[in-house]
Amino acid sequence: MFLLLSLLWQAPNLPLPPTRPLVLAQRQLVTQPQEVRPLPGGLDQVPVFNDNSPERIGTEGILLSTFPRRGKSEPSAHLDYAFNGRFDLFSHHVVQGQSPTDMRTMFQGIIVHNPSRQPVTLTLREAASYLSQDAPWQELASVESNLASTRFAGPGSRLMNDILRDRRQASWPAQIEIPPGQNRLLMNVPIPLRRLSVATDGTLPPGSPLLPTASKAASSEPRINGRSTLMRLSSNGPLYVASLAMYAPLGEDGEERVPTLQEWQTLLVRGGLAGPRDRAPTPPGSSADPFLYGRVAGVAQGSSWNATLTDPGDSRLTIPAVGDRLSYVLSTLERNTFGTGQIQSAPMLARYADTAYRANGNYGIEYDLRLPLYNDSEQTQTVSLSVQTPLQNETLRGELQFLESPESRVFFRGTVLFIYQDRDGRPRASYTHLVQNRGQQGEPLVQLELEPGDRSLVQVQFLYPPDATPPQVLTIETLAND
Repeated sequence: MFLLLSLLWQAPNLPLPPTRPLVLAQRQLVTQPQEVRPLPGGLDQVPVFNDNSPERIGTEGILLSTFPRRGKSEPSAHLDYAFNGRFDLFSHHVVQGQSPTDMRTMFQGIIVHNPSRQPVTLTLREAASYLSQDAPWQELASVESNLASTRFAGPGSRLMNDILRDRRQASWPAQIEIPPGQNRLLMNVPIPLRRLSVATDGTLPPGSPLLPTASKAASSEPRINGRSTLMRLSSNGPLYVASLAMYAPLGEDGEERVPTLQEWQTLLVRGGLAGPRDRAPTPPGSSADPFLYGRVAGVAQGSSWNATLTDPGDSRLTIPAVGDRLSYVLSTLERNTFGTGQIQSAPMLARYADTAYRANGNYGIEYDLRLPLYNDSEQTQTVSLSVQTPLQNETLRGELQFLESPESRVFFRGTVLFIYQDRDGRPRASYTHLVQNRGQQGEPLVQLELEPGDRSLVQVQFLYPPDATPPQVLTIETLAND
């Protein structure tokens, strides 16, 4: 992955901040003085098969193919990029019926091809895939403990929690061997518009009937379903990968069945790009308004962002003065950096011309941050860490804006892991599920007590969930002692 320069913005000399934040009642704005820094470190070099456009699948075809163009009916639908070694696969799509009576089942197939003369072993380190029904949009509190992995709101939230815990669902094999010159199905799963009584996790063999059969009963409006998938993979040789969409073929009895590898291969060779196409993005650096980010379909560069957060030229992060806050930006993108100018979105190694120029939002990317906190004062201090969702504003310096009453729109749903030592020196791992709305300041997620001269290492880990809207900030605050 590319490494972003960690340019630390220094606040000019300002008057001391007020003891209470300035509240603009007429607009319910809360302007909070706090230093805002770009995030040190950077993305690694791991390529990511990033499959998110078109987000809503309406026609069969190729969602994303890195296969060679040669011998294909529509060469422009293939990006000719071979993976070799570590890579990730992220996919997120939605299917909606074309009418209230449309209950056809769309299948998503992922094919891997070995172009070499030697067998290639594909290892699935972690892998999970969820339909919307697997992870309902539950109403959850802003902060809930998720130690037992039971708290999630939507498939993206549940998916990122699984991979954060290094899980591979039981339906996925540990390894797949692809013979020389051959194709294998990595995934062959439905995105159904009716509740099926058969397995939907890809274990149903090709050719198997889908039960119950589609009825003609109409719903009040077109049905909708989605699927989110994330895998961490590694291969010992070159592999091409393609994600495809196909309506379930009909068997001799006229009912739906699971597609076969041969049917997927035919679609790969003869098919074009699936539709409808998403709106094309605005070129980077443009002053156009509105600025369209587009959706991602291609090979991105960056699976994880690793960083140690310290003061410039130091190995420690000195905690703020009592009542002050220090924030680091998370998942920033062009025109949305909270004034830091840092764009964290992963660059694209290969993409379709009508899709995003960067992997905006860094969906599925893991943030692994280490904070070596240091109390340089002569008093015992209480420090809190929180995640916040400020209002997007590029003109502010040394402050962030929030809403006194946050909007109803949810901007972040996901689990964050904090690893630290409690006051007795015992290691703690706190899995916390967050739900944050636009403009929400957030509440303390971890509180630490530091004696004068004490150091305390805190580690923060999370995968940015596809159901979220970036950016956010990670905030350190020194609380006033009672």
